[in-house]
Amino acid sequence: MAREFQVRREQDLPATPEQVWHAVATSAGNLGWLYPMEIEPRVGGAVSRGDATVVEWQPPRLFAVRATRDGGFSNTLTYRIEPGDAGAAHLRMGIHWVHEGVVDDGWDTRADAAEKHVDFYQHSLAQYLTHFADRSAVYVKANRSGPTADPGEFAALRRHLGLAEDTAVGSRLSLDLPGAPGAPGGPVDVVVDYLSRDFVGLRGPDALYRFFDGSSWNWPIWLGHHLFAKDVDEQRAEQAWTDWLCEASSHAPAAGR
Repeated sequence: MAREFQVRREQDLPATPEQVWHAVATSAGNLGWLYPMEIEPRVGGAVSRGDATVVEWQPPRLFAVRATRDGGFSNTLTYRIEPGDAGAAHLRMGIHWVHEGVVDDGWDTRADAAEKHVDFYQHSLAQYLTHFADRSAVYVKANRSGPTADPGEFAALRRHLGLAEDTAVGSRLSLDLPGAPGAPGGPVDVVVDYLSRDFVGLRGPDALYRFFDGSSWNWPIWLGHHLFAKDVDEQRAEQAWTDWLCEASSHAPAAGR
């Protein structure tokens, strides 16, 4: 018997259907809120992430990709874009997993992670379209070296970042963040735009800073930032944030403490 998992979300976005299409269906747009993903713009076109294929391509209203793997697994991601009022748009997105074979013990873990990551990414899409639409982005990622099951490690990262216990969504902070060309080091004024057990989202004047805790799923802690300042040196920024993440890890509590 096939096992299925679905996530469906809808949201109104302060952008035209064409701007939403650019964000979700193009490689350049993905850099502003999601992650690098090369998309060949046609039905049957290749999608670099997950060896997927474009199965729907009707700009600016319908885009879908499907990935398949051995063992009877398929994953289809669909975006439906509808015009809204006064130049806005309404987005319907869905993820549909199907597994025809024997499901391993990690199915429930991956499903829980997928649903929570979808909420964070869809929020980031709205932030991108509200504050940075049509601006080019550089994506910077850094990972911890190994998985963790201890939420205290992400709590330590939050403290290293400068978030107090009473920090909440909407809090305005001045934080010392790694520098890069176009985004000088030193205090940066940010707004906390997302905050949960598993994620931290900060919005600066030229960036969306995203921090991911993997402890709920025994995954690594990592970060994936979207930098919109001009003349950002991607390698230098990545190294600066990798060093920062290593320093934050050094302040994490030792296992069993």
